[in-house]
Amino acid sequence: MKRTAAQRAPSHARGGRRHARGYTLIEVVVAFGLLAAALAMLLGAQTQASRQVADADKAGRAAMYARSLLDEAGVGEALAIGRRDGEFEDGRYRWEWEVEPYVDPIPNPQAQNPGEIIGAPRLLLLRLTVRWGEGGPRERLQLDALRLVTPTGDLGTVQPP
Repeated sequence: MKRTAAQRAPSHARGGRRHARGYTLIEVVVAFGLLAAALAMLLGAQTQASRQVADADKAGRAAMYARSLLDEAGVGEALAIGRRDGEFEDGRYRWEWEVEPYVDPIPNPQAQNPGEIIGAPRLLLLRLTVRWGEGGPRERLQLDALRLVTPTGDLGTVQPP
């Protein structure tokens, strides 16, 4: 059987449709758009995660400095009632502490007032605040500690027992 000229010609020359073997341009553009959107979300999440790691590092350093200050409180020198402040790392971390007599929030009416007994040990409240960055609520660490001390001749200073 002999083929006619129309049968020998390729299918697209005959007006027929060729079978597509690849992707169209619109499919490629849509795929790149989806890939770009997914990468943008992934990079945004990565940026947020690295910011959280940096914030956790700063808070950890502040806790380390606070622990160091509280460990040294009353060691080598008497605690003085009042306020003190200072800084670490050239001002990156600022600290302030306040020492005041501890007042029991629920006093016991039957207990004798230790302030009336001369030379009796008493509790002092140390309130330590460490700030970094702008010092906002997420850039601040506040710790309270109690120290049992024995009063000395000077009313403003007390010695650890």
